[in-house]
Amino acid sequence: MAPQVWFITGASSGLGLSLSLYALSAGHHVIGTVRNASKSADAVQTIQNKGGKIVELDVTKADAIPEAVKKAESFYGKIDVLVNNAGYSLLGAVEDLKSGTIVNISSVAGQDALPSCGLYSASKFALEGLSESLSRELAPFNISVLVVEPGAFRTNFLSAVQRNESGLSEPYKGGPVDTMLGNFESAQGKQKGDPEKAIARIFEVVTGEGAAGGLKGQILRLPLGPDCVQRMQAKLDKANADLNAAREFALNTNYD
Repeated sequence: MAPQVWFITGASSGLGLSLSLYALSAGHHVIGTVRNASKSADAVQTIQNKGGKIVELDVTKADAIPEAVKKAESFYGKIDVLVNNAGYSLLGAVEDLKSGTIVNISSVAGQDALPSCGLYSASKFALEGLSESLSRELAPFNISVLVVEPGAFRTNFLSAVQRNESGLSEPYKGGPVDTMLGNFESAQGKQKGDPEKAIARIFEVVTGEGAAGGLKGQILRLPLGPDCVQRMQAKLDKANADLNAAREFALNTNYD
């Protein structure tokens, strides 16, 4: 296939950096955003040495987004794939085009909320809802939406988990939150998920090439990792059980 132009936010580390380098190695064009180029000098140099472009952008500053998108488009005249990896969505980058792909990086937490993860899960649930709505709104314009839902992969993600300096309040000690935080701490660096394999699956679904290429345009959600599949299946089973349990009463709510 002809090289595509990828616009990847949050390209300074983690999944964003890995996906940028993967796409570049496959002969595609990449424009990555970083919040501060000087503080991310190593990542910036790595991307640029591979032929990628860099745009400085703090996605929390709405006024800066249009200019960043304009600069990105100036490199190749278009954006084919928008990867929202920095926690905020830059939808306008492809909405005005006649085709393209929006990739929103979510999490299994966007389907299954664990103790201690309420606020994080709430943000991912919101992203899932936004993506579902957009997929229907943009389908007539030949723009597809893909929600990526990684499980536990061996990145530095869990290293950001911190306990309150004062510790948990007495009623919480030994409870579900305390247990889950302990699980996160002990799991860091031991996750079974291989990030490079996850990146490959994302790339294949977006481009329609490789082992998962047949899923291009066929799925909205891309679960990644055995743990993600297990948790999503359990969530679906529970939702189905709730539906069946309440079905009779739910169907009997119209006017007589």
